[in-house]
Amino acid sequence: MPISLNHTIVEAHDNGREARFFADIMGLNYAGPERHFAPVRVNGSLTLDFLTVDRPTGHHLAFDVDPTTFDAVLGRLRSASIPYGNDPRTPDNGRTDHPLCARGLYFTDEAGNLYELMSPA
Repeated sequence: MPISLNHTIVEAHDNGREARFFADIMGLNYAGPERHFAPVRVNGSLTLDFLTVDRPTGHHLAFDVDPTTFDAVLGRLRSASIPYGNDPRTPDNGRTDHPLCARGLYFTDEAGNLYELMSPA
């Protein structure tokens, strides 16, 4: 069996609120908390398990997405007036020209997690 990432913990101020935020922006389903985690299934093999902690440190999570998904996420960010940008140091500059791919963007949640999307076109 090849190595694949099954899940990762994403620190949050409020696990349910930040799991819902991520799921809504990414167009994913969120069914609610399970025990002390608020899981969001990203694909068939990966779950982000949001966990409420006193002082979230913020992580950088990068996703390859197809152009259709990129456009949908960008539309949801714009509709919700959520800042995004093409640079992790300025994730609010409103740009999508990414140095590593045709189009890409970063956005953050209230816990300081930095989400990166990269699209080939």
